[in-house]
Amino acid sequence: MLGAAFGWWFSTQFLPPSQSGLAWALACALLSSYAWHVLDVALAMRLLHWLNFGDISRTRVGVGLWGDISDRVRRLMRSQDRAVAQRDDRFQDFLAAMQASPNGVVLLDEDLRIEWCNQSAQSHFGLDVSRDLLQHFGNLVRDPGFGAYLAAGDFERDVLMPGRRSTLAKPVRLSVHMHPYGDGRTLLLSRDVTAVEQAEAMRRDFVANVSHEIRTPLTVLSGFIETLQSLNLSDSERVQYLQLMAQQADRMQSLVSDLLTLSRLEGSPLPSAQEWVPMGPIFDQCRQEVTELSRVLWGQPQGLEFDIESGICVAGSAVELHSAMLNLIGNAVRYTPEGKNIYVHWRAQGDGSAVFEVRDEGVGIAAEHIPRLTERFYRVDRSRSRDTGGTGLGLAIVKHVTQRHGAELSIVSTPGEGSTFKVHFGQARVKIPSEPTCAA
Repeated sequence: MLGAAFGWWFSTQFLPPSQSGLAWALACALLSSYAWHVLDVALAMRLLHWLNFGDISRTRVGVGLWGDISDRVRRLMRSQDRAVAQRDDRFQDFLAAMQASPNGVVLLDEDLRIEWCNQSAQSHFGLDVSRDLLQHFGNLVRDPGFGAYLAAGDFERDVLMPGRRSTLAKPVRLSVHMHPYGDGRTLLLSRDVTAVEQAEAMRRDFVANVSHEIRTPLTVLSGFIETLQSLNLSDSERVQYLQLMAQQADRMQSLVSDLLTLSRLEGSPLPSAQEWVPMGPIFDQCRQEVTELSRVLWGQPQGLEFDIESGICVAGSAVELHSAMLNLIGNAVRYTPEGKNIYVHWRAQGDGSAVFEVRDEGVGIAAEHIPRLTERFYRVDRSRSRDTGGTGLGLAIVKHVTQRHGAELSIVSTPGEGSTFKVHFGQARVKIPSEPTCAA
């Protein structure tokens, strides 16, 4: 319309009357329509190029209708980019959470090839992400138990298998469970159950050992009681049997006492760090008790040498500390033959800490037994321990007491040469006052 109006006006103003104004109006109208169409196509091509290759942060692509369209597209694209960024952030958070999980996570495709795994799974199975991605999981984990589990295809339960770093000295047990999901994919979860397995084994061993330790003296007592009831014995025989029965009763009493001590240690609050215990009287009492124990076991006191520094106090429980010290010294007495010596030392260190040391010239302990000495009922020589009246719980009590007092127990031993047990009390638990009363 503007082109036609311009053509009509131009013909009437500048052309002779003989020329038709209508023709000029139509020509200008057609020319204007064509120019507008060319501009429209150019703007459309510009918008298409921007949609394919442009930057959404760019200002308006055109004017008019196409400019409005480009603005609306830009807003939609920005909104979509924000949504994609948010989804990516959530996905990264999810991956970070799975990386932080103590359980192993492996994502497998429909052919059981590894698509992704976290660090725990890499540690459990010895995987390397840069090397093992898209590798068949069954080719990398060749445990027979897991292979049978994979072949059976019954994933309603888990399977137990050794971890990649498992050794005879330090076994590692894994619980592996596969969960199918999506379109043929599989989520594999692994969990280190070594501690659980060990705790269950210790529970079974504990029940079995307690039953055995109590059954043995009960069997002896029952036999002697039956003998006293059914046979006519002389006075000397009756006295002998009663003495043997008393020994077995004492053995059961010692076992029950140690069990109660362990139970009390495990179930009671930690000893106070503000109650200072003078160690001198405790060692005096220990000296009297182990001297009597040595006389009972060997007929005469062994060479017991006490080197105790006076005036040192330890923050904690006097009853627990006495139990630990007595068990360590008594253990040395039981495993040191007559004629050999036992040395007991208690000294403050230059950094304010203190060390209790028991060194004997006994039979010694092989290196493979040392890590397990503090386990309940663990004995290197079962028959010798029973002969000397040991319950197999002494070092377990020592371990609990030292841990509850923030101390460290170390054991060094050489077979045939003897053993050295040390308990190191940290500076925070030791006081060396000018007066031996250890007043707070």
